[in-house]
Amino acid sequence: MSILIAADLIIEKDDKILLIRRGSEPFKGKLALPGGHLEYKKGEKLEEAAIREAKEETNIDVDLKKVFNVYSGKERDPRGYSISVVFIAKPLRGKPKAKSDAASLGWFDPKSLKKNMLAFDHYKIIKDYVKYKNSEK
Repeated sequence: MSILIAADLIIEKDDKILLIRRGSEPFKGKLALPGGHLEYKKGEKLEEAAIREAKEETNIDVDLKKVFNVYSGKERDPRGYSISVVFIAKPLRGKPKAKSDAASLGWFDPKSLKKNMLAFDHYKIIKDYVKYKNSEK
């Protein structure tokens, strides 16, 4: 069994988060957090993967603010057992533009999202994020 290691990002601006619409399977057409798999054969660190994936998928350079949470399980990704470190990030520069495997992107109010709109377990991640943001207030 292979284990997929990923870095995902909650890129926040004002009270919205940036989501991509997946342009490829799995979950083609569904919304997702920007992110992707670690290039561990190249010696990439998770923080580097997060910054790279943000740039590749959204055209945005980001500042990683903190590790939000870690998610794991075989049900997360149909391609195999997956572990994801989720970072909270702020945009630094770059005009948002869908690139790589993102068909489109946009800023969303995280409270307005429904489970059937999102790929993988990203609805749970966003729900946890909303709970976390509410506890900060």
